[in-house]
Amino acid sequence: METIISSPASHNQSSVFTTIFNSSCRFDEEFKYILLPVSYSLVFVVGFVLNATALWVFLQMRPWNPSTVFMFHLALSDFLYVLSLPTLIYYYANRSHWPFGVVTCKIVRFLFYANLYCSILLLTCISVHRYLGICHPIKALTLVKSRHAHLVCGMVWVMVSMCLVPNLIFVTTSRRDNDTLCHDTTSQGAFEEYVDYSSVVMVLLFGIPFLVIMVCYCLMARALCRPRQGLSSSQQGTATSQKSIKLIIVVLVVFAVSFVPFHITRTLYYTSRVLNLDCKFLNIVNFTYKITRPLASINSCIDPILYFMAGDHYRSKMMSVLRARRQTTSSQTPERSQTRPKNHHDIALAYKNTALKASEDSE
Repeated sequence: METIISSPASHNQSSVFTTIFNSSCRFDEEFKYILLPVSYSLVFVVGFVLNATALWVFLQMRPWNPSTVFMFHLALSDFLYVLSLPTLIYYYANRSHWPFGVVTCKIVRFLFYANLYCSILLLTCISVHRYLGICHPIKALTLVKSRHAHLVCGMVWVMVSMCLVPNLIFVTTSRRDNDTLCHDTTSQGAFEEYVDYSSVVMVLLFGIPFLVIMVCYCLMARALCRPRQGLSSSQQGTATSQKSIKLIIVVLVVFAVSFVPFHITRTLYYTSRVLNLDCKFLNIVNFTYKITRPLASINSCIDPILYFMAGDHYRSKMMSVLRARRQTTSSQTPERSQTRPKNHHDIALAYKNTALKASEDSE
């Protein structure tokens, strides 16, 4: 993120000058020209393969249950985001020069936040649905249907898109010497308004869903740990309970690695800039914030683990597809081996039969 104004002599140097509310500060950002291209490249390759595979497997699993609907939309959100990463890889590898235009800049920044908050809301939906299945199984079976899940996912896409419309307006490009910068916030003059806007969005699309997830998981943990009368310990450890525990672990890992660090460091960075704090402290906050940006993208690679560990029938479907391909390959191999002569006697017979057939054809 370049929310900065540089001195004319700073082109292609390891640091840039910033002007933040009437005070000058020097940012040493050489690290990001290595960190961000490398990390985004890894996320692009791994995320593209895993989410493309997940989308293909989900399309083979129809009809869908509500859990599969939520996971399909989550994979779709991750897949759309990783498609935008090559432009960011080029941007940071080219030392913050954006040649793709202001519209593409707005779209790429929009996709980052759209994936971020769609992932949070869809993980919230998955968690609430699993909570209903554990704590209120009868209601979950009778009230929650696939069409309801599709409706909820549509509402998630619409809500996130509406909340991010101002972000399309705020995001812009600017000139720095011979380079064009693609800001992931806004111009210097509108930065305070952007901070107010992003704070509201963070509370609505991160704070409240995270609170809902924690409440659901506490209630699920209490229900799973409570011994049920008339059942042995082996019967109580059912597949549903095991999948629910795996779901809790994966979702908490996603939040602990991707979402929570990013929002904490971003809040510190925005606050430090608005309050015009000490330059040394601002450099430290800027460094930690830039590190957590690629971490916020790693959720695109972690989410497929959720499908494999806690998805209904996802693992069995993938294994059956792989098994079918292996059987197809193995069934074709013997046919090719049978057509090859195995010894000199077979070669002679094959040659003799070929010659006889050729003479018959000529006659």
